[in-house]
Amino acid sequence: MLNDLKVVELASVLAGPSVGQFFAELGAEVIKVENLKTGGDVTRTWRLTNEQTDDRSAYFCSCNWGKKSIAIDLQKKEGIEVVKKLARWADVMIASYKPGDAAKLGVAYEQLRAENSALVYGQVTGYGADNERVGYDAVVQAEAGFMDLNGEKGGLPTKMPVALVDVLAAHHLKEGLLVALLHRQKTGEGNLVEVSLIQAALTSLTNQATNWLVAGRLPQRQGSAHPNIAPYGDSFVTRDGKRILLAIGSDRQFHDLVQVLKVEDRIAADLFSTNSLRVTNREKLNAILEEGIQLQNADALMQNLNAKKIPAGVIQNVREAFLMPEAEEILLREGSTVGVRNFVGNISGWERSKRILPPPHFGEHTEEILKNLV
Repeated sequence: MLNDLKVVELASVLAGPSVGQFFAELGAEVIKVENLKTGGDVTRTWRLTNEQTDDRSAYFCSCNWGKKSIAIDLQKKEGIEVVKKLARWADVMIASYKPGDAAKLGVAYEQLRAENSALVYGQVTGYGADNERVGYDAVVQAEAGFMDLNGEKGGLPTKMPVALVDVLAAHHLKEGLLVALLHRQKTGEGNLVEVSLIQAALTSLTNQATNWLVAGRLPQRQGSAHPNIAPYGDSFVTRDGKRILLAIGSDRQFHDLVQVLKVEDRIAADLFSTNSLRVTNREKLNAILEEGIQLQNADALMQNLNAKKIPAGVIQNVREAFLMPEAEEILLREGSTVGVRNFVGNISGWERSKRILPPPHFGEHTEEILKNLV
């Protein structure tokens, strides 16, 4: 799909490298530039307790498939010269420096654009190009409202268990870079694409943002329950001890759910006939649903719910999730190393590459890359 595209990754951690892996999965040649003095991308050292990995930690392997690694010293003139040569070679460069740092090193967009006017340069920052604050996912989750929203009613604010803001910022950066590449295709001009973690987080509040901005309601922590829909996000334990989550989005689905659970005689029209009434009377409704669900085994209940096209699912752990056939389709394998694709879309007429380079060792391809650079 993008076999002729050349990408240079000056980024580290998650957001920028995720974009690099995205392009690699689509066939681009991606070179990851790592700091010779510090041992490269810091996530190489982010290991779990007792994790037995080499310089490619489990975390590092989450977003570095398909790349070649070159280790150079950007504090030295020779290192900057290598980056300039890479800029002349590249179509896209991805960076994640704190504002001002790239310019000090000599690898900012305006500096590298002098080497290649068609260069498309993507930059991830924490708070924008004019704010020198260091941007970390957990802090942005706290400041953007995510932590205040996340957790049980009356409980403590809770961070999401993945670096969600980094993931969201990466998707915004991919979109921006693809738009810039389309613009270049028409005009021949390169461009600078900037995405900040804080704005990626704020725009991703979606309906919770408009619950405040439009409805004037300050969102509150309420566990998994949806503030606008019921029963949606509510979960219940079955007779065999499994927990099923419901995501009822229409009156028709609710009517069918009531029939499957055989609780029609307890569903009063004046309390539950519309979504607004169900949201208002959520606690009473959940008590009825809980009694109906705890009389049924999970497998049989799920068969009946699926047959009626009622949105519901068993809450699974990560091991169970990756046993699903849908998960198998997006796994990356190389020897004993297993990863997950960054891009999961199916494009008509295009077949995903069945082979992709495994996450690189630190500086693994330095000699090869330097030999081929003009």
